[in-house]
Amino acid sequence: MIKKIVCLFAVAALTLTASCKKVEKSSNEMPPLRDVTSGQPVAVAPIEGTTPTITPPADGKYPVMTFAHTEHDFGMINAGDKVTYTFDFKNTGEADLLISDAKGSCGCTIPEYPKEPVKPGDSGQIKVSFNSAGKKGEQMKSVNITANTVTGKEVIKIKASINPKAE
Repeated sequence: MIKKIVCLFAVAALTLTASCKKVEKSSNEMPPLRDVTSGQPVAVAPIEGTTPTITPPADGKYPVMTFAHTEHDFGMINAGDKVTYTFDFKNTGEADLLISDAKGSCGCTIPEYPKEPVKPGDSGQIKVSFNSAGKKGEQMKSVNITANTVTGKEVIKIKASINPKAE
């Protein structure tokens, strides 16, 4: 009986040892692209349909996108009106701010954003156009901004109450 128990423990120990082998992970990630002159990582626009990987800068300094307001209410507008609002922001961080993309939550919301780097201490603007054609009632839309900030994304929002078209 004791032999059976010892044998059972030996088999269990062997099984545990074999199943706990360290498995090496292979990395399919490419190293960050670097500026040829400074050696600093550079932001690259993501491939459509992918999520960008945030590579921390070597010096640990990030830009910070500080908005005066992150939401705007157009109030009551008529169906078919096209309205715009400009969101002002400032780079309050310690590195150049690079916006690689900005997308509205639907085709009726179109953002325009700076394509050039925004230096620390400088300001910029994101202009958001909203087309209320085919919309009615309360509308809330967002713009998702992809940038080289710590989180990699920022969100601004617009809203409006749409008067239906008189027929």
